[in-house]
Amino acid sequence: MDQENIFFFAQEIEFTLESEESVANWLLSILGQNEQEADCINFIFCSDEDLLQLNREHLDHDYLTDILTFPLSPPDEALMADIYISVDRVIENANTFGVSFRDELHRVMVHGILHLIGYEDGTDADKTAMREQESKALAMRTF
Repeated sequence: MDQENIFFFAQEIEFTLESEESVANWLLSILGQNEQEADCINFIFCSDEDLLQLNREHLDHDYLTDILTFPLSPPDEALMADIYISVDRVIENANTFGVSFRDELHRVMVHGILHLIGYEDGTDADKTAMREQESKALAMRTF
């Protein structure tokens, strides 16, 4: 798989992802372990305000969130998606949970990837399975 299938953008904020190539390769390895391929996955880093607006428009939810994942590919095809992440929310959650910004950002990013490959977080059991997969993926990082 080619890291060029995963892209990183900042929307109306100043933000640069550290180690883009390493992060892309790590996320692609998680997809590969789950027998998934990426066609084009866009990570868009934005503000709380931008993500709240998307949450209202697309999900009819009126609350802050750290991530919204929009799958764009048909089932059983290489993955295409837009994944929006609120940098504001990641900063606040990192402080709340006592973890580094980097670790919380990577957890949120892999959370979006896990949604694309079929993991859900609607029930307590789903949330537990999602957290286990997030922890497993974070442990795989070599950068």
